[in-house]
Amino acid sequence: MDELNNHPTDGPGDDEAVYVISIASQLSGMHPQTLRQYDRMGLVSPGRATGRGRRYSLRDIASLRNIQRLVGEGINLAGIARIFELESAMANMALEVAKLRTEVDALLEQNPPKSLARRSKQSIVVYKEER
Repeated sequence: MDELNNHPTDGPGDDEAVYVISIASQLSGMHPQTLRQYDRMGLVSPGRATGRGRRYSLRDIASLRNIQRLVGEGINLAGIARIFELESAMANMALEVAKLRTEVDALLEQNPPKSLARRSKQSIVVYKEER
């Protein structure tokens, strides 16, 4: 336990770029040159240390493993880049939908529509078969 903050110290967070390329290579099971290639292609963008050395986070290493899995399934690197792009766009849209739902709920609460019948909240009845 971290005595100052009263929470466990489990190590670096998922986004904290702390692993040098040799360690990231071992953790991902890939050659360091492959990691450099993926960085140049923009598939994984590790942080940089002051000396410009790459520093990988746990999230980066998870992405590298995901790339390795997709390559193993026969998807080329251009396809993987497109998959990552679409996944990111989908995640951004999901966040936007969640924000809009919150706004709509707040507006409906403040100004209930007069033409629509309000749904009453129904309790859920759980059926339990007795033996």
